This record gives sequence, C-alpha cells and structure tokens, in this order.
Amino acid sequence: MGDTLTVISPRDARAQRQVDRLLEQEGIQRDGNLDYTCGIFDSDWRLAATGSCYGNTIRCLAVDRERQGAGLLNQIVGRLMEVQAERGNTHLFLCTKPQSAKFFGDLGFYQIVRLDNLVFMENRCQGFARYCAALEKNRRKGTSAAIVMNANPFTLGHLHLVERAAAESDVVHLFVLSEEAGPIPFAVRKRRVQEGTAHLSNVICHDSGPYMVSAATF
Repeated sequence: MGDTLTVISPRDARAQRQVDRLLEQEGIQRDGNLDYTCGIFDSDWRLAATGSCYGNTIRCLAVDRERQGAGLLNQIVGRLMEVQAERGNTHLFLCTKPQSAKFFGDLGFYQIVRLDNLVFMENRCQGFARYCAALEKNRRKGTSAAIVMNANPFTLGHLHLVERAAAESDVVHLFVLSEEAGPIPFAVRKRRVQEGTAHLSNVICHDSGPYMVSAATF
C-alpha cells in the first residue's frame, strides 16, 4: 500500500496532533484560521506532508524532511488549488519561506513582497502592481491622509474621523474593506460610505482589494 492523500477532519485528534508535530518540526507556527486541511499519509498512517486553506489563501505547508524532494508538496498544493477552484476562488495568496519561493514560482505564483524569513505571493502576474497603478491615478498634490475602515455599518463616529482628516489634509484616501466579513455586503457598505462623505470634495473612496487588512495579508 502506498501513500494516501486525504482531507484531515478537525475532529480527527490523532491526525491533528501529527499536523502539529510536522509543522513544529519544520519551524512553522500553526495558523489559527484554517478552514480546510489535507495530508499525505504513508502505509502506516504516518503524516508525510500537509497543507491548509483559509478563504482564498494557502497556508501551513510542510513536508517531513525524510520525504522532501519526492513531489509530495506538489501533490498537496495541487489538491489545495482544486479545493479553491471548487470554492470559486481564482485569486490565491500564500506565504512561504524564501527558500521555497522558486518552487511556488514554478507553480504560477508571483512575489508581492520578500522579507528576511517570509515571501508573500499571489497567482496573478503583476496583480499588486496593477492595484498600485490604479491608486496612482488618484494621486493629488499637497498633504495626504489615508483611512481604512470596515464601516459595518458606517456610523457618525466614522464620519467624524473622515471629516477631521479632510479638514487637516488636502486629500483623504478612504479605503473600504472589500472582504465580506460581516452582515452588510461590501457593495452596500461602500455606497453608504460614498453617500455619507459626498459633501467632502477632497475625499476619494477606494476598494481595499485583497491586499489591505484581508485574510491574505493577515
């Protein structure tokens, strides 16, 4: 009997302990926000590789050091991308170690930012660059302020904050969180913010996109 690739239920205590041990072995801290986990088990049901999802992100990828180089990570990522496709998520994000970035680059992921111990990637070429270029079109002369808000709902407190920033700055860039994370849909929240700040001519309303205060960036 060979390896078995299967979903790992949150209720499977034995498998979850193996996930924790494998992640710890590879120096990875288990993410508290996971909504799908799978693993590859050998014929003795010992975990050889694992990976997880949360929203449109891929997280907590690890392969037992004795099995590295055997193509297990490719199988795990392939399964996770299938799960994301079934969910309707086409724009995906992941964080990985710098030494693994080339592997994910070969799978169609592109670097957004690189730190000493972390690379943040997405599966859209120039996705972040295009987002920044779109913001660049709204650049104005003078002093600028930026506000990021969920506005779920848009309250008088939010309005006071925006009005104060508008009074103290030549332009205010107001980012409304695009991610659906509450009872009021994004389209409704954004419309209410735009209506509530319509009297402020120096306020520009933007979508936050997936790059700002989102499941991907957290």
